[in-house]
Amino acid sequence: MNIGLIIIGDEILSGKRQDRHLSKFIELLSERGMQLDWAQYLGDDPARITAQLRQAFASGDLVISCGGIGATPDDHTRQSAAAALGRELQLHPEARELIWARIQHMAQEQGHAPPDPAAGDSLRRFQMGVFPTGAEIIPNPFNGIPGFFVGNVYFVPGFPVMAHPMMTWVLDQRHAELHRARGVLERSLIVLGAMEASLTPLMESIEAHFTGIKVFSLPSVDHPQWGRHIELGVKGDAGQLASAYEALKAGVLEFGAVVSTELVRQ
Repeated sequence: MNIGLIIIGDEILSGKRQDRHLSKFIELLSERGMQLDWAQYLGDDPARITAQLRQAFASGDLVISCGGIGATPDDHTRQSAAAALGRELQLHPEARELIWARIQHMAQEQGHAPPDPAAGDSLRRFQMGVFPTGAEIIPNPFNGIPGFFVGNVYFVPGFPVMAHPMMTWVLDQRHAELHRARGVLERSLIVLGAMEASLTPLMESIEAHFTGIKVFSLPSVDHPQWGRHIELGVKGDAGQLASAYEALKAGVLEFGAVVSTELVRQ
C-alpha cells in the first residue's frame, strides 16, 4: 500500500502560513518503519480538490488529507469528498454529539447561558460534522470535533495541534499492520570527481540486478562541506539493501571516483 499526503489551503500556497504537516508526517511514518510515497499541495479550489480526491479514493493508497474540513465559505474538502465519491452529505450522529458536547463546554467555560441546539450558531457548528454518507469519524483529542474517513482516505483539520495526533491515531489504530521494525531505510555515499551522466549506467545496473531497490542521485554544486559532489545511494527492500549498496560502492570505486563519506538513514 502506497502512502500519500494531501495538504489543502490557499494560505499555504500564498506563503501566509508555513506547512508543518509534511515533515511531521514523514517523522511519524519513519518512527513506524514506514515511508511517504507522494504528497500534493492544493489551493481552495473545489474542482481541483474533487479531482484529486477521486484519484485518492480509486488508488487504494493510504491517504491523509489536511485542511478544509471546517464550515466557513473557504472550506471545501467535505463537499469535494462527497462529490468524488458520488455520495450525499449528511450530519454524522456521533459527530453531532461530539460537537454538541464541545458547544456546551465552551458555553460553560465562558459563563454563558446554556446553549440552544437549534440556534444559528449551533447549527453552523454542526456543519463541521456533515460528512459523506458512510463515513466514519477520526477522534480529535484537542477539542473533540472529529475528522472523518472513507476507506483508506482520512480527513483531518489544517491546524497542526489537531492534525498531528489524528495522524498518529490513523497510523496506530487503523494501519498497525503496516508498521515495520525500524531499521536502515537507505544507504548512500558522497562521490567526488564524477558526473551523473557517467554514473547512470551503474545506477541502471543496480536497479536491474536488485529487485525492490531504488537508486537515487542528488547532485550539489556548492555544499559547504563537500563542495561539488553527488550523493549516490540506494533505498528499498531491507533484505537487498546491504548487497545493493556494496555493489554500488564497488562500481563507484571501479569508475575511479572518490568516496568522501558514507551515510546511513534510519
